[in-house]
Amino acid sequence: MDLPRQDPSFGRMGCAGGAAGRRPDTDDTIFAIAARQHGVVSRPQLLGVGVPAHAIDDRLQKGRLRRLHRGVYGLGPCPARYEREAAAVFACGDGAVLSHRTASALWELTPPPRRRAPVDVATSRRLRGPRCGVRLHLASGLSPDEIGHHHGLPLTTPARTLLDLAACATRGELERALARGERTRALTHDIVETLLARHPGRPGAPMLRALLGAPGGAALTRSEAESRFLELVRRAPVPYPEANAIVEGLEVDFAWRTERLVVEIDGYAHHADRAAFERDRRRDGVLAAAGFRVIRVTWRQLTKEPELVLVRLAQALAIGKGGGGIR
Repeated sequence: MDLPRQDPSFGRMGCAGGAAGRRPDTDDTIFAIAARQHGVVSRPQLLGVGVPAHAIDDRLQKGRLRRLHRGVYGLGPCPARYEREAAAVFACGDGAVLSHRTASALWELTPPPRRRAPVDVATSRRLRGPRCGVRLHLASGLSPDEIGHHHGLPLTTPARTLLDLAACATRGELERALARGERTRALTHDIVETLLARHPGRPGAPMLRALLGAPGGAALTRSEAESRFLELVRRAPVPYPEANAIVEGLEVDFAWRTERLVVEIDGYAHHADRAAFERDRRRDGVLAAAGFRVIRVTWRQLTKEPELVLVRLAQALAIGKGGGGIR
């Protein structure tokens, strides 16, 4: 199996030495390779640096290596954060890159996918047989300047990722992804328009082209309640928030990262069933554990008590800034 070539550090053979003057043993060799690749190694890599086949099989039998795909292994009992993504690229071979929803989550254009969602991989080669947990995309027209790397993983660039996402996302999802990319400067209209001109017939291209030409640009808010809150903030002497931001792997309505504050908006008829209540409490708990305070604002408060909402917000921001949150 060949290895991805896009990132010089990903899939490179070789190993770090052990203690000074000592020849590295088999475990040293395996660990040194896996440490650069999110805990993932391939059988051809190990054989290529002199690890015998019986030593690989012995470690698989004892659980010191875990089989992730055919000829692709995870090191130790605990998976690394990007183990599934790295393993999927190895499983698909030379030239494979992460793409679509997987790449958009890595670039933080969209929230992380659900825990066991398939890993999206684009490749120019037709591969035989299914690969468990991998969603393959044939990308014969993928140019070198549409490929990059992030977190040490080969993947499509933000602009190419957005173009691919247009084929499978709703208009709202695509608009928020475009707005996030512009806010973080991962995307510019010129780069996206260049790709659209290069791939005019791609599915979703008309929708993306329409968003680029929308008056006022792409918007991050998703509801009238959120829009009203944002208008309220614009009129007040408080710092401007990130809208629909990704915080601790969760998509939140508004975030002030420096002040460690999150505001969640409950719209006209916010779901009041027990499952939704429990879900919101779990989200709040994750954010609180990371040091974020959460304020929930209702539609009634926005329409009937807007001044009170602003007072609460200003006080919370001042606390987050140690008294200096008001500008």
